[in-house]
Amino acid sequence: MTTAPAPTPAYRVTPARVLRSEAHKLRTLRSSWITLGSAAALVLSVGIIMGATYTSDGGDSDVDTVILVLFGSTLGTLCTVVLGILVTAGEYSTGMIRATLTAVPTRLPVLWAKAAVFTVTVFTVMAGTALITFAAAQLFLHDTDQAASLTEPAVLGAVLGNAAGTTFLSLIALALGALIRSVPGAIGAFIGGVMVLPEVLTMLPYDAVEAAVRYFPTQAAGVLGSATPLPGAAPVGGALVALVLWCAAVLGAAALLLRRRDA
Repeated sequence: MTTAPAPTPAYRVTPARVLRSEAHKLRTLRSSWITLGSAAALVLSVGIIMGATYTSDGGDSDVDTVILVLFGSTLGTLCTVVLGILVTAGEYSTGMIRATLTAVPTRLPVLWAKAAVFTVTVFTVMAGTALITFAAAQLFLHDTDQAASLTEPAVLGAVLGNAAGTTFLSLIALALGALIRSVPGAIGAFIGGVMVLPEVLTMLPYDAVEAAVRYFPTQAAGVLGSATPLPGAAPVGGALVALVLWCAAVLGAAALLLRRRDA
């Protein structure tokens, strides 16, 4: 007696489908539009204000043009950091993560898809915002000592580097959300571990500590957004490698615990 072949499932879990699912989640959440819109608005408004109020005799002529114009990216990063935490820890607070992991029992593709969709989205939005902000601010700065063009050496790289720095920091926040599984806890961990800890460590009178702090996430991200070398900062290549390693380390820890812990 022959047995009938097992029926082929109508739907299979594939990386493309997991990516599409996570993209749909991010696109349809109201918090995504609010936080990304707030981030873009803060960067643009602060940049226009900096450009409109700048005078050549104001004592800021030694400030890097890109840093001056994109000063609002510090506030914008706070918005995207919160969004990154909501993308992962938010699902645990609502209980949606159970349905997600039931649909994708291997689990890890969910984390990779969230990270990929979030990274592309944040970089695209922040890069576009940075370019528009720079161009808008230069309308006011064209006759000052801060006049610059995207065609000048290192300027375009610094503008895009600013967006990349924001993206890296936000990706670390996403990984912390997956690691801690609590929105308030992940926000506290980011503020304490990523923003405050390096400032505390710089108060220690040790050259080795000072050298190490240069490669901490916030310090390394700042290097990417400067068109001129920052005194006492890490080189651009070293800062980029450091950010990649920080993201890989936190995401790796989150992936390990995702496989071992219950939802």
